[in-house]
Amino acid sequence: MPTPSENRTVIALALPDEAATEALAASLSPLLCGRRKGIDVGGRIHLRGDLGAGKTSFARAFLRASGIQGRIKSPSYALLESYNLSRLNFYHLDFYRFSDSHEWLDAGFRDILQEHAIVLIEWPEQAGDLLPPPDLDIRIEHEDEGRSAVLTAYSDKGSLWLTTLFPAKATPRPPTPAGDA
Repeated sequence: MPTPSENRTVIALALPDEAATEALAASLSPLLCGRRKGIDVGGRIHLRGDLGAGKTSFARAFLRASGIQGRIKSPSYALLESYNLSRLNFYHLDFYRFSDSHEWLDAGFRDILQEHAIVLIEWPEQAGDLLPPPDLDIRIEHEDEGRSAVLTAYSDKGSLWLTTLFPAKATPRPPTPAGDA
């Protein structure tokens, strides 16, 4: 897990069903697809959680809300699915099958971590410490009823997204050691 150098914004949410997960994704989409308060479009979101937690459902809903039409495939086997909408590139990656943290570098994925692209990465922990920190890290967990999500901003962009969506809940928290997150 990346360690921020300064305060970060953290939001915890209950997601009672898949529709709530999809609604969260749809609410984030417009914030990454346009210029907001001087911060350019694009950004990196890391999606964490066990198998079946809802990472791919989140990514599909995000891409659909962004305007991607047609079939949105899971990148589980291909590792990468890319989309282009107007002048904006979208990349959906899945590192689940990586057994070595260097595999994402060997595959040439560093080149798609462009400043003005939207990059969604499932299983980022498989890339180890070599992957740059995301703007937003989303951990989705199974609960007795539904799911929960913890959204952690690691950049000014990520903090802006969270404070825009959740002004009453978004409070900066001091960084914690990497193992405590």
